[in-house]
Amino acid sequence: MSQPPSEPPSEPPSVPGPIRVLIVDDDALVRTGLTLMLKGAPDLRVVGAVADGAHVQAAVGEHAPDVVLMDIRMAGLDGIEATRRLRARTGAPHVIILTTFDADEHVLRALRAGAGGFLLKDTPPEGIVEAIRRVMAGEPSLSPSVTRSLIAHLMPEEDDRRRAEARRVLSALSARERQVALAVGQGKPNAVIAGELHMSVGTVKGYISRILTKAGLDNRVQLALVVHDAT
Repeated sequence: MSQPPSEPPSEPPSVPGPIRVLIVDDDALVRTGLTLMLKGAPDLRVVGAVADGAHVQAAVGEHAPDVVLMDIRMAGLDGIEATRRLRARTGAPHVIILTTFDADEHVLRALRAGAGGFLLKDTPPEGIVEAIRRVMAGEPSLSPSVTRSLIAHLMPEEDDRRRAEARRVLSALSARERQVALAVGQGKPNAVIAGELHMSVGTVKGYISRILTKAGLDNRVQLALVVHDAT
């Protein structure tokens, strides 16, 4: 999986009302800091904050967020398991892991659990805001060090099993779907894929949606991992 090309900042999404954000972190100072920071973005609204992954499901039911900013290490249920449980529910919000830990194991477990992004807590405020907008637009958002980690290391002890499963998934796609999937695996945004394959952005989005349904995947980050595993 090649490193995604640089892209210009996205525009605030044209959706009815602001993007609703739930913060999950066991550090009260982090919760307060993120809340204050996100208030500066006119298209974002913090609707709630909880200190434990075990409280995420109830908070999502109460506040109906579009995006959850999720820490990994918490005293109760950890953020990766909380993400897995959350993404299993119908109409689940997007999840961005926001943590101080970028170890390969954490990155891969989080993305395979369904997270649409993985950022370090030293990401500048504008980077966090941009990541929220991107996942709402269906684009992955990874810190540069996380992207390098994914390129360099993918749990070699599971390579054979993952490769066989990934190739099975891709073989079930049509030729055109495989072209789109491979482009996603190369980190290309929808507009670039559309230009290269001579189709509209809307058509690209339709293909990606069908591919995710066929493959039983949550998002394009997981699709990119499947493409990487297959090669």
